[in-house]
Amino acid sequence: MNPSATASLSARLSAAPGEPRLLAGWNATGRPADLSDHLGRYGPAPVPAGRGRRTSVPLVEAVEAAGLTGRGGAGFPTARKLRAVAERRGRAVVVVNAMESEPASRKDQFLVAVAPHLVLDGAVLAAAAVGADTVHVCLPRDRTAPYQQLSAALDERRRARLDPVRLRLHALPHAYVSSESTSLVRWLNGGPARPQGSPPRTHERGVDRRPTLVDNAETLAHLALIARYGPDWYRQAGTPEEPGTTLVTVSGAVAAPGVLEVALGTPITTLLDRAAGPTDPLQAVLLGGFAGTWLPAARLDTPLARRDLAPLGAAPGAGVLVALPRAACGLGETARMLAYLAAHSARQCGPCHFGLPAVAEDFTTLATGRADPGLPARLRRRTGLLPDRGACRHPDGAARLAASALSVFADDVDHHLTHGPCPAAHQPPRVPVPPATPPETWR
Repeated sequence: MNPSATASLSARLSAAPGEPRLLAGWNATGRPADLSDHLGRYGPAPVPAGRGRRTSVPLVEAVEAAGLTGRGGAGFPTARKLRAVAERRGRAVVVVNAMESEPASRKDQFLVAVAPHLVLDGAVLAAAAVGADTVHVCLPRDRTAPYQQLSAALDERRRARLDPVRLRLHALPHAYVSSESTSLVRWLNGGPARPQGSPPRTHERGVDRRPTLVDNAETLAHLALIARYGPDWYRQAGTPEEPGTTLVTVSGAVAAPGVLEVALGTPITTLLDRAAGPTDPLQAVLLGGFAGTWLPAARLDTPLARRDLAPLGAAPGAGVLVALPRAACGLGETARMLAYLAAHSARQCGPCHFGLPAVAEDFTTLATGRADPGLPARLRRRTGLLPDRGACRHPDGAARLAASALSVFADDVDHHLTHGPCPAAHQPPRVPVPPATPPETWR
């Protein structure tokens, strides 16, 4: 999907009819919700009037009962994050992560565009739950439309004197690793938007050395609905182990690429059908984004749920599905993604400074058919050395992508080694990958 697809605001709501979900307002009206629309649909958020007091509704317990997990990619239980910050001493801080640095994802941009007040409600409710007096909302500075949309929403809320906490909007440098939670905290503290690998953790000492909750924009929007409707309502969608809905960006070889809201546990083939179906026979789907995995076409009946995807070495990740047709070269697509990931590493530790560029270079050599027979073994060795050794999880995601490509496109690997690049290698790229150039600034 190219960036202009966001402007079209194409989305579909797949929750049960009549149930409010993240995109319910857009589904009903076809227009972004201003504050009047938002309050008319949901009413005011159940936030206590007193600044800094814990909410009268046991929100942490409700979120825990609902089973909400983070929608930024890691899938960490949201209630555990809330509780970890709430139990620290001192006034806390909340950070809304709307950076969405995954190039193949548009879900958070879309959510901010059509339901900004649902995100901001969730941030204010989270602030009340952990005892915070300030909410920092972080977006990339090269996306002016989301910034303007959230700025207008904040102005509406200030004029209405709606929130008992201070909300501040920030535009950060746009790099792949700048959306990592410690990158946001580091930048808000005056440093570069690079991951901070050493302790303390953000919930212990984050922004201004205060306990800090960092949550993805979509996660906070779900939290706002749980606070209104409760965990039993939330669990009406999804599976018992993984309840709720999630936003998914579907692109590639489908007839109607866009952002979908679907129940967790929906088969991947169903998601493709809801994007009007594949335009060509598929060989694989990229699941989770550039830090995700390739799934072969034979496994696309797998439900979009961690429990079902784990045996395949996959996870929903950032909610990305890129359909790859048979006419495309999976090795070439992967090589371009790895080159981008290498260029956007923070270069703060060995795996990113040396290992990731070496893997990207090897993959490019393989994709162009200039490889020696020992290259696949070298690639597998190098990808095995990347995980769990960096200051952040950036090398881990790149290694996962490379390893899955070597497995799913094994026949192509053999062809490239023995006969040179396959005919598909000369086709136009199918996965939109930004230029593999380092960020201009980290500050």
